[in-house]
Amino acid sequence: MTENLDGRGLKSIIEKYDLFFIDLWGVIHNGIELNKEAVSTLTKISELNKDYILLTNAPRPNDVVKNFLEKMGLKKDMREKVFTSGEAALRYLKSNFYNKKFFHIGPPRDYDLFFDFKNHEAKNVDECDYLLCTGLFDNHSEDLSFYKNFFLNSIEKKMICTNPDLIVDRGNKRELCAGSVAMTFEEIGGNVIYFGKPYPEVYNQSIQTKEKKIIAIGDNLNTDIKGANNMNYDSLIITNGIHKNEFKKEGIEKILKKYNVVSTYSQSNLKW
Repeated sequence: MTENLDGRGLKSIIEKYDLFFIDLWGVIHNGIELNKEAVSTLTKISELNKDYILLTNAPRPNDVVKNFLEKMGLKKDMREKVFTSGEAALRYLKSNFYNKKFFHIGPPRDYDLFFDFKNHEAKNVDECDYLLCTGLFDNHSEDLSFYKNFFLNSIEKKMICTNPDLIVDRGNKRELCAGSVAMTFEEIGGNVIYFGKPYPEVYNQSIQTKEKKIIAIGDNLNTDIKGANNMNYDSLIITNGIHKNEFKKEGIEKILKKYNVVSTYSQSNLKW
């Protein structure tokens, strides 16, 4: 059974762990504003000499997300704890695909991911060596059937997906993410390499984890909690995130079983 922490707070389990992997979007902020209680919790974790990583499936380099968080008002010492799926993918691309031509699937705002090798961008999908997916095209941000047709002649190309998330809530609006495009590509026979939660590389690149007792905190069962399960970490599901309506309708244990994951703890919002 998942233990609920709403009455006792994170402080009730803090001494059990050395390292906290904490999701950004859905826990620390909602895409528009910071969750003040969650930010206060980060301060408390540091005061007890515990470590944390703000691990996010953002398809951007670390510095870009840090700048975004600075505009939101997050303190510098907290911003320095950020590690993104985009950063993990970027390191891989520079080592393995640096001189290869790519075709970008995603909005123009994600161009900073491949700024260092922008000269290798193909303007036509037929001319590329691999597909680099950071999200959806601005003019096709809601229709996944478009991508099925778009990729029909590109099945033999490998796709690099820099954000495995299927959806995200920006304030009260739900949006599709790169993971939905990658899943569509796989459905028609394509091969995808993913960077980000729930895949091990993003955890392993972010910090030294050896001999540490670790817990992962997030609101996404497919990424945050599945990732924790994959890595054999304890986990804390934030229930007021993207699965909020599912939890309200069917209850946490039933939904965890539906997604084939287990969570050690639950909490409505991250709170000390």
